[in-house]
Amino acid sequence: MIGQPIPKWKEWVFSFEAIAFPTPTPEVYLANLAMRSPLTDDGKERAPTLAEWQRLLENGGFAGPRDTPPTSLDPSNIDVVFGRVAGVAQGSQWRSHLTDDPNSETLTIPPLGQAFAYALSTVHRITLGTGQIQSAPMLARYPDTAYFAHANYGIEYDLSLPLYNSSERAQTVRLEFSSPLKENEDMDALLFFNPRDRQVFFRGTIRVCYPDEKGVTQTRYLHLVQRRGQQGEPLLTLTLPPGDRRLVEVDFLYPPDATPPQVLTVRTVASPN
Repeated sequence: MIGQPIPKWKEWVFSFEAIAFPTPTPEVYLANLAMRSPLTDDGKERAPTLAEWQRLLENGGFAGPRDTPPTSLDPSNIDVVFGRVAGVAQGSQWRSHLTDDPNSETLTIPPLGQAFAYALSTVHRITLGTGQIQSAPMLARYPDTAYFAHANYGIEYDLSLPLYNSSERAQTVRLEFSSPLKENEDMDALLFFNPRDRQVFFRGTIRVCYPDEKGVTQTRYLHLVQRRGQQGEPLLTLTLPPGDRRLVEVDFLYPPDATPPQVLTVRTVASPN
């Protein structure tokens, strides 16, 4: 990654996004630097040397202009600025086994025509009525940046749903991934735009593993592009006979250019003819 040129098109300057999983070592050092290309004697651009990067790291200033600092965590604040995330966050994985209650081993699907949803990547002040803040705490941060790792960029979400049909007839259940609006903290509902908004809130790949009707494990990879307030199409549709149990596993890396929140919905629908 050292000395790579940053693409430019007309007046737009693009940037790099990268994720790495280094092997365990006692210490890891990481720096994100950018400089204007040094010039050769004949005026052509060249890649900076390692020594030049070292001098920039030791003597250079922060990139500017700086973004708006975050609002304090005082709950009386009405207008909240979350700030940019810059630092070291705690943890690398959000793992959850979703069941009816802590003592249950199954997740009972809802009655026909009903649904329930689990909030993903929630931030403080925007928990979709759950009160659960999923943003990782920051172990180290610059003083003018976010207090939490909002959106958990690069964090692996590993979710398992042991679906169970407790009814006396076959039921068709759908698993949906959506990007609802934020403005519904005190409502027992999710709000979506119709027609769609233009701003992209989620762009990434999701893996879904499940046993089919013959008990054979199937794996799907779905690349989603969702806009703000968009209700998603089903990731998976299953028909469960009476008393049937199916373990569905959903996992993904939260994309670095996504914006929370998202939800995972379990919905029971009419069986197709």
